[in-house]
Amino acid sequence: MTIQRSMLACAVALVASMSASYAGPCSSEITRIQGLIDAIHSAKAQGGPAASESVAATTHRQPTPRSIAGAEIALGATQQEKFDAVNAAIVRAVDADAAGDQSACEQALADAKRIIGSEGTQTDDVRR
Repeated sequence: MTIQRSMLACAVALVASMSASYAGPCSSEITRIQGLIDAIHSAKAQGGPAASESVAATTHRQPTPRSIAGAEIALGATQQEKFDAVNAAIVRAVDADAAGDQSACEQALADAKRIIGSEGTQTDDVRR
């Protein structure tokens, strides 16, 4: 996972895990969907393809976000558009929830569920 995606995922998780005193009409569903998304990313990270260590990796240099993204693309491990769309839907849901707009929150969560599609079903079955 690239640094930018990690930071975005952490920010979304932080917003979704805010105190119950700030809970809106669909906070529990946001938390459930965020947990599902986190589980999907964790499963992909653990089971994703691996590549051999390059010579550059052994020369005491830190990888750059660009080099990490390039390696992920080469391995076919990145789905940036899908990731961005799911996180945007969760952010919309959190914003609607904070405003007390249950209809908009539910629509944004439905969008997130639709985007994760069959991946979410498989992971949700494992979590039960």
